[in-house]
Amino acid sequence: MRETPTLLRRRPLLALPLLLASRPLLAQPGKPVRLPRHISMPDPQLAYVRRVVELALSRAGSKLEIRPVDLDMAQGRTLVELAAGRSPIDVMWTVTDRQREASGLLPVRIPIDRGLMGWRLLLVRRSELAQWQRVRSLKDLRPYLAGQGHDWPDTDILRANGLRVGTSSGYEALFRMLAAGRVDYFPRSILEIDAEMAGGRYPELAIAPELMLHYPAAAYLFVSPTRPDLAAELKAGLEVAVADGIFRRLHREQYGALLKAHPLSPGRVVRLSNPQLPPETPLQRRELWLQPGEPVA
Repeated sequence: MRETPTLLRRRPLLALPLLLASRPLLAQPGKPVRLPRHISMPDPQLAYVRRVVELALSRAGSKLEIRPVDLDMAQGRTLVELAAGRSPIDVMWTVTDRQREASGLLPVRIPIDRGLMGWRLLLVRRSELAQWQRVRSLKDLRPYLAGQGHDWPDTDILRANGLRVGTSSGYEALFRMLAAGRVDYFPRSILEIDAEMAGGRYPELAIAPELMLHYPAAAYLFVSPTRPDLAAELKAGLEVAVADGIFRRLHREQYGALLKAHPLSPGRVVRLSNPQLPPETPLQRRELWLQPGEPVA
């Protein structure tokens, strides 16, 4: 990702406070922002996403309240319902791809993960850790079978790079599949894996030391097409938060210690292409992205 000249990068951001002050608040007064609270699986990012949404609404001058809604359905079904305007929620967060951005959903194209969902550590069986020390390239990885959700964008990314993938519709089932030997590894985001392994929930599993996968990816807030007002507020508010540095500080507060715990090891990063990445992804805006090993400020 190439740095853009400072003047060109800042010019549109400097106008945002004036834009917000000069236009009426778009969000509907009193109508809550309904966020999903998945009851079928733990979501270590829920607290952070809520803070991001609160920050965006605050910076946009909105006084809308956030209301968590219990939800028990697969990610793909959730997004279909949201795009059709018949979902009990207003906002979903997930890694973007071409299909999702063409579905009618309203993407807020600020990567709330700063691109870190594309940095993946590998869960493997503890008894097989030694063999993973020898994996250093895509060629080395191809004999192994990855586990993924059947409707996750990552599944298509792995397959597009010639990797074998076994899928499941259940999140928890993937951990059991790995433990039972039905798949060989389960790539998990650097933002998720520590919370998933906390408390010794899967003692037979371990993180393959130093090994990472990387592909360009962005996790966005996706808004129901019935709430263009909300999408506009979130976009405007996040732009202000990026420009004044508050967004970076929130991300550092949430994930700084975690990034230090998983430093990048030269020579142990398997880099993949992402043909599903939409061309509108703002890769040229260097201030939006981060990678392990970089200062998180």
